[in-house]
Amino acid sequence: MSSTPETKPSAPHADNKKAPVSTGMPEHISLDKWADTGYEWSGEVKPRSFDRLATTLSTEHEQSDIQLNANLYRRNNVLHLAFTLTGDVWLTCQRCLQPIAIDLSDDYDIALLENDSQVRLVKDEQDYLLLDEIVTEQSPERLLPFKKLVEDEILLKTPMAPKHDDCEMSVEQFGEIPEEEEGENPFAALASLKGKL
Repeated sequence: MSSTPETKPSAPHADNKKAPVSTGMPEHISLDKWADTGYEWSGEVKPRSFDRLATTLSTEHEQSDIQLNANLYRRNNVLHLAFTLTGDVWLTCQRCLQPIAIDLSDDYDIALLENDSQVRLVKDEQDYLLLDEIVTEQSPERLLPFKKLVEDEILLKTPMAPKHDDCEMSVEQFGEIPEEEEGENPFAALASLKGKL
């Protein structure tokens, strides 16, 4: 009976490596099941499948799928979520209002700490999160919000106000701009009272 838990995780683990794209990106990863044995997932993800990202995407340009390779592993007794994104998303340039491609291609590695005492086990430049702050409590098992964490990193990678380097602002002027009339300075009266008080 002790051999069953050891062989069980490796079989789905191997299946996940070969999982067809149609299976879709998992929302969560069960830490109870995969934290010690490791977990891998590879596939293509539609940018619009991320709810928060979808609100920022350009509707003027077709969005291509993003390639995602993810790996949950343990190193030096610290759990890590590492993933590689390859691809780009199309946002709207805030100057010309035309689509602009934002490259998301990068490698990410987040240390998932059980508590504050594990901070000393990770390098200074290492990104880390406390599991207590990100693991959902509604379920009897501990679920890592995999899709949300990937989306968080994508949102951090995309600029808040994307703009082309070489475009003009899309502004149309109607009519003439009225010249400002030089009116009386409201503080002039105060200046004249300055010496009298």
